[in-house]
Amino acid sequence: MDFNLTEDQLAFREAARTFAEKSMAPHAAKWDNEHIFPVDTLKEAGEMGFMSIYTPETLGGMGLSRLDTSVIVEELAAACPSTAAFITIHNMATWMVASFAPDDLKQNVVPKLASGEWLASYCLTEPGAGSDAASLRTKAVRDGDHYVINGSKVFISGAGDTNILVLMARTGAADSGAKGISTFVIPADAEGVSYGKNEEKMGWHSQPTRTINLENVRVPATSRLGDEGDGFAIAMKGLDGGRLNIATCSLGGAQAALLRARNYMHEREQFGKPLAAFQALQFKLADMATNLVAARQMVRLGAFKLDSGDTEATLHCAMAKRFATDACFDVVNDALQLHGGYGYIREYPLERYLRDLRVHQILEGTNEIMRLIIARRVLDNGVAEAIQ
Repeated sequence: MDFNLTEDQLAFREAARTFAEKSMAPHAAKWDNEHIFPVDTLKEAGEMGFMSIYTPETLGGMGLSRLDTSVIVEELAAACPSTAAFITIHNMATWMVASFAPDDLKQNVVPKLASGEWLASYCLTEPGAGSDAASLRTKAVRDGDHYVINGSKVFISGAGDTNILVLMARTGAADSGAKGISTFVIPADAEGVSYGKNEEKMGWHSQPTRTINLENVRVPATSRLGDEGDGFAIAMKGLDGGRLNIATCSLGGAQAALLRARNYMHEREQFGKPLAAFQALQFKLADMATNLVAARQMVRLGAFKLDSGDTEATLHCAMAKRFATDACFDVVNDALQLHGGYGYIREYPLERYLRDLRVHQILEGTNEIMRLIIARRVLDNGVAEAIQ
């Protein structure tokens, strides 16, 4: 096993770091304070290829692996976890359309998403269907060559400011569970689509979050991804990568926080010597660095499993998401503590990183659901080799 990054991956990392330091980091605090959705910066990211990192090159993407993606996203998240997280959600939705849409739809939509000209929202969660996504109630009824969709979605990133909705709706009977769900690509401004207020959130202020209401929204049958009933499986395939993406956003935030804490320990003096001279604080920094590196290796292992088509990729993605988002939140929290009172004020970015990373333990499947996925596989007698 070789844990070193390849020359290409090192080049990707440097390009992402340069972009993040130039186009994201200087503006991140303003985006957060003023709740600005940085559409122009997202378009600039599209020009760099970062809005379609693992979308095929034939459709305008970079065609990179999930491991390459984690290297890039970590650098973007070190500058602004909130904006980087939206970029990953857009990447997930773009990949789903590129992978499962009919050819005409792919050709018409994906290049615009890949370039950042259009933005996409991923629409799964409903008022009564969060962790139990298979119980969603938004209904799509076939009417000739169209579907008529009614229902609502909540906590949708980018909603109201994006161009395309990749949306899951029930095409089967009410009791059909996961097998009765289909996925559709819907224009965000389609007749019958309306949006709620931009939610006031603890973090992620650089991306809007709204409820979406759908009232008799008509879409062509050719807007469906895959066959009827494939929607839940498609959504879950998207979420395997999505869980790695959000875990990687936690890595970036934690890496930035760790480096700031290290620098602060050299600069700040108490009792006549720098904080870096106190063994208790040295040990704290050592634990932070160790947990961050452990989380990074789990994420990259999950990415390797997903890239190689491993049958236990879902298990490894769930473990990586659970561990990395928990561990990295703790790293940021400890970095804030090391800054003392300065960490709690907005002049320093620690409190922003803390607020932005907190939601990573909730979305793309809560960490409690990750534990459920992991436990079910571990309790299966056939899974022993997957965790050895």
